[in-house]
Amino acid sequence: MAALPISDDYPARRAPVVTYLLIAANVVVYLITPVAALLDRYGVGATRECAQVIFLYEWAAIPRELLSGHQIPFHELQSGIVPGPCLGQLHPFHKVVWLTPVWAMFLHGGVAHILGNMLYLYVFGTRVEDRMGHLRYLVAYLAFGYISAYGFALTSPGADTPLVGASGAIAGVLGTYLLINPRGRVLGTIFYIIPIRMPAWVLLGSWFVLQYLSLRADSQDGTAYAAHVYGFIAGMLLGLVLRRSRNAYGTGALFAWR
Repeated sequence: MAALPISDDYPARRAPVVTYLLIAANVVVYLITPVAALLDRYGVGATRECAQVIFLYEWAAIPRELLSGHQIPFHELQSGIVPGPCLGQLHPFHKVVWLTPVWAMFLHGGVAHILGNMLYLYVFGTRVEDRMGHLRYLVAYLAFGYISAYGFALTSPGADTPLVGASGAIAGVLGTYLLINPRGRVLGTIFYIIPIRMPAWVLLGSWFVLQYLSLRADSQDGTAYAAHVYGFIAGMLLGLVLRRSRNAYGTGALFAWR
């Protein structure tokens, strides 16, 4: 089922400051990267395309690098060799490989990519933050990003295509939401057109099944489905812990606002 969330019926108690800041940071970073094609500093035409290639390999997470822990030179990358016309723009740079999953969480490959991610983050992230509190929610979000990036690397250890996007971290948020508010109702659209209100577990469950089936089918559309699957499962595990802790100790013990 192809569906997009619009809103849910969860009664948020406080302003989701971290979610708003994450959305703002993602949008700002996207607008200043060469992928957005807004700033003149990156040139036009082929010059801008070269800047995009170099930028992504400099800042994005690359599976082979994540597993080796070392930066891989351009000439050793299977799919990332800088095209001849771009060699003049190539400049030496040093990557702190273990930090690249963080940078990758704030990079996106296009307008549709970032809009879809931010919509899911807004609808479900605000509710998860409300239940967890600012700091724990932020830590969990970053942890989901790391788990999804390294999970994808383990699934595709030889891949050297730059991994970008907040999808893995957001998948973790979705998994957490599914466990802490499965009976909530979400207003969404079927096939992106028909509005319908449905249980949260239907929308999120169908989303996960679609990611898993696409992974099993070895889809070649450029989407890191394995990262989504790992992130979602990590989120479900956290949601399970939160539910058990709440049942054992009461809501206030675990979900106090910070």
